[in-house]
Amino acid sequence: MNRNKRLVALLFLSAVAMVGVAYASVPLYSLFCKVSGYGGTTQRVTAAATEVKERWITVGFDSNVDQNLPWDFKPETKSLPVKVGETYTVNYTAHNRGTETLVGMATFNVQPDKVGGYFDKIQCFCFSKQVLKPDQTATLPVQFYIDPAIVNDHDADDVQSITLSYTFFRSKDQNQVKL
Repeated sequence: MNRNKRLVALLFLSAVAMVGVAYASVPLYSLFCKVSGYGGTTQRVTAAATEVKERWITVGFDSNVDQNLPWDFKPETKSLPVKVGETYTVNYTAHNRGTETLVGMATFNVQPDKVGGYFDKIQCFCFSKQVLKPDQTATLPVQFYIDPAIVNDHDADDVQSITLSYTFFRSKDQNQVKL
């Protein structure tokens, strides 16, 4: 009987551990992507690069809006030649064509995936939620550079262009509308 109790306890603890691992997997994966740049996740930095290289890469800018958010959203420029290590600012515009004030949140990535760890954003509208009143248009800047370390990564030697893509979604939390 004592052996059966141990087996039941072991099975119960295993089930609890599996639930815990499943619960923690999403935040851990998100953290892994942010740290490593895996899956095209860009890096968030607080300062510009200290070194500029002679390599040029064309950065394209893409914009999408979820169908549940009545906003127009687009970059002011479709692409830009970028010198590795140099800081650039590109503006997007968002326009609320709906009849109510709405809170939107942008998700982002870069393609090809392998350069996510080298695409550094200093400032981005995607770091916080955006609130737009009906018929309001906002200019949303993103300030970025391509990390000079990319020139030492021979797996990235073939990269001649990068696409920075954003998708705006209606925020589940619309409480900021009252602010």
